[in-house]
Amino acid sequence: MDLESLSQSGIRRIADYSPYLDQLAGLAQQMGLRQRSNLVHLEKCLHSHWSLGQNNILSWSPLEDGVSILVVPHYAIAEYTSPRANGLPPRLSPRFITELISGERRLSIPQMQKVARLLQVEPIHVPLRQPLTGNRVETQIIEKMIQRYGINYVASRAVTLFDIVGFGLLTPFEQMTQLNSLSYSLNSAHAKMLEQDVNLNFARSSSGDGFYIWNRDDGLEASVNLYHLMHIVLADNAIARSKSHSKAVPRLRACFHVGSCYEFHQAEGLNPTMHDFIVGDVTIELARMIDAALPGQILVGDFMADIEEHDEQDANYVDPNIDAVTFLERAQGNLSLLSGMELSGERVTAIKCYLTGENMGGGQFNIRRLTIKDKHGLSRVAFNAKVNIYRETAQPILLGIQDRKLPTIGTV
Repeated sequence: MDLESLSQSGIRRIADYSPYLDQLAGLAQQMGLRQRSNLVHLEKCLHSHWSLGQNNILSWSPLEDGVSILVVPHYAIAEYTSPRANGLPPRLSPRFITELISGERRLSIPQMQKVARLLQVEPIHVPLRQPLTGNRVETQIIEKMIQRYGINYVASRAVTLFDIVGFGLLTPFEQMTQLNSLSYSLNSAHAKMLEQDVNLNFARSSSGDGFYIWNRDDGLEASVNLYHLMHIVLADNAIARSKSHSKAVPRLRACFHVGSCYEFHQAEGLNPTMHDFIVGDVTIELARMIDAALPGQILVGDFMADIEEHDEQDANYVDPNIDAVTFLERAQGNLSLLSGMELSGERVTAIKCYLTGENMGGGQFNIRRLTIKDKHGLSRVAFNAKVNIYRETAQPILLGIQDRKLPTIGTV
């Protein structure tokens, strides 16, 4: 979308109100000028009802002359599912609220009326300058607008966590340079994957000592692509470390997990941020796992996730049987997509990713389950992962820790 052309045509830049349109690259340019102006007006109205973060916008429904929206105070979502005074049960079930803030936010008129009665709020009518067209592009953009001013729940989100080893012992200048180096590795890996036509709707959030990284797109392929991004980031970092003679390049450890999370846009000044943040079971598990990870180690959580994928007829369905072991098998199966990628000027010829275990003889290995106990006394299972990246003439890049080098304590 040519944002500058909007300014020249007398309409305030839609980017002032819709920074997330970059996530819909190539879509907005399909709309006419009046349609874009209509969405600018809608964005301004949503911003007003958001009221500097005082409210959340939950749902929307198209009307003949505009849209209807459901707006509640930011604290109301928790109160709907909290026990009431005198031991009375919650007004609404947590499942209902979870479904309300999951997936598509567009409701039919009857659905809007029913939800409004349950929440005990009146839908707000937002008149527009012209009727909505109802086309796919317009609907997608409005969905992004609504989600930006609310909370989104995702049942199965793949997330990876990169952590800088010994970060707290570095000087502030060294911390800055190492975070900058890690940031460059993330950007470089993302660019290399896009060059291979591997799509990744990349998002990040700081953990203090590193970054949480996830793919905004859903589905098995999106999750596998994120796992491969982790490999390329670690490879780029390993190459940079081999060339550096200072503390400018960090030593990393990494974890990968799939789980539920809430996604939201924090208030920054008078507007929601351009970037989304996540918090939930998946980030909690990653934080506990990374505390137990050794320098240079890659851990994969023991997950069982409902991940959408495609069947042979190219139809979407949710497979409830994707566990960590099955996921790694799928990940190894599509590594051919990365063949030909160049790392430090050398063409990649093969990549092998696997979970480690003991040698059972005859070329067979089991998969070792590592039990991790956190400071709260809670236990979780993780797997040790290895990645070997082979190049044409250069030495292979070996990432992760070999199984025989792992401590025997805490394995099952």
